[in-house]
Amino acid sequence: MNASTPASPRSTLRAPLMLAAIALLGFGLLYSLAGTGLGRVLFPHQATGSLIERDGRVVGSSLVAQPFADDRYFQSRPSAAHYDVMALAGSNQARTNPELRSRIDEARSAVAAREGVDPAEVPGDLVTQSGGGIDPHLSPAAVRIQIARVARARGIQAAHVERLVATHTEAPQFGVLGAPRINVLALNLALDQAQASE
Repeated sequence: MNASTPASPRSTLRAPLMLAAIALLGFGLLYSLAGTGLGRVLFPHQATGSLIERDGRVVGSSLVAQPFADDRYFQSRPSAAHYDVMALAGSNQARTNPELRSRIDEARSAVAAREGVDPAEVPGDLVTQSGGGIDPHLSPAAVRIQIARVARARGIQAAHVERLVATHTEAPQFGVLGAPRINVLALNLALDQAQASE
């Protein structure tokens, strides 16, 4: 081809189209499939949502909080997303927002009445929502103030519930990251299992 002859539209488009195909198929599809497949092989439980099954039925995920209405169960942290994993969100209200303060005061009074404690004793994680709205963990303090109610509703000794709480208390990750915490769903399932085996 002569240097002065203009390139055909087909040859001009060939390079960008090849680059687009490589990028879309290679990085958009193959890379994603490889990452997903590797995740399923190396971390099969986590890759499928960390689902918890009982008697062949999925009862929840260890990563997602859910509400418990019955007094026989420990209550989860409040959720701004109404425990909906498709609507993850915090309340986005500033600490100075009067509506936030009012909601927290109402929640603190309700928890104090439910647990039979002074409002000043109610831990913050029982009245505040996590950033994602579905944090499945509570602090040991937030679980401890619920022990008396749960034991009474189940007709068992509080000491028995305290032992279960102690065995389900997770230490900070790697011993330094975060704070001690308890997965509420795992604890409630352990309570049901312990009573069923008695």
